[in-house]
Amino acid sequence: MMYNYYPQTPHTFRFELNKDMHLAAAHYIDDEMAGKCQKVHGHTYTINMTVVGDELDSLGFLVDFKLLKDHVHKKYDHSLLNEHPDFKGKHPTTEVVAETITTEINRFLQKQSNQPVCIQTIVRETPTSYVVYRPKESELS
Repeated sequence: MMYNYYPQTPHTFRFELNKDMHLAAAHYIDDEMAGKCQKVHGHTYTINMTVVGDELDSLGFLVDFKLLKDHVHKKYDHSLLNEHPDFKGKHPTTEVVAETITTEINRFLQKQSNQPVCIQTIVRETPTSYVVYRPKESELS
């Protein structure tokens, strides 16, 4: 069970949910400037997504927690991030991973009848290092 403090992002939506998950994945940064990160190495990432909205679906969910996990965990867990098409032409840094997860989740959420949105994704790479990604408001519509 995770009990982490996360930075909050202000919003005016009626509902907010947060989904935490762990996933194990490897990556490398194919550039000499990356130092030790140039070699393949892995992390047990901790991910938190903040999803907001004003309306619930017909079951009374903003979005089913399991669906969020399925869209991230099943895709990236126990994989080499560099091999995913999502990262083609990009270095899968923690920043890029956070942005990519947010983008993918928002594509999924746009198809939901109640139109929730992911306004924040936190990716913790180590116990002492994490990235917060918040899309611009113009990117949410």
